[in-house]
Amino acid sequence: MSYRKVNYEEVEQVSSAMHVLSDPLETEQVGVTVARCDPDWKSKPHDHIDNDHEEIYVLIEGAATVIVDDEPVAMETGDALWIPPESTRQIRNGDRESAFVLVSAPSIADDDSDGDEWLLSGFAG
Repeated sequence: MSYRKVNYEEVEQVSSAMHVLSDPLETEQVGVTVARCDPDWKSKPHDHIDNDHEEIYVLIEGAATVIVDDEPVAMETGDALWIPPESTRQIRNGDRESAFVLVSAPSIADDDSDGDEWLLSGFAG
């Protein structure tokens, strides 16, 4: 089989909101998490300096605020937010449920290319 499939609802929740899909999907270069956030839920403030992962938060349902380096970023359904590894981030949900897809991956350096970089210019097909 050349693919792996999992339903996020069948993956145990972490921190009462996060369904981390990387382990059950056995990913090697990308992290994917679905966060179903209850009203007034807050994630722990954190960064990704240790693993040098940048993240993209895509809000697929509801409204919420993401605090990035102490700056509140209001988000509504359909918004996507890029966060560099060194920035501290925290989701602060409002008074209704919201849902995010969080994608993380190692930052790609602009220099010292060894030809092993990911193709970021688009998808074939």
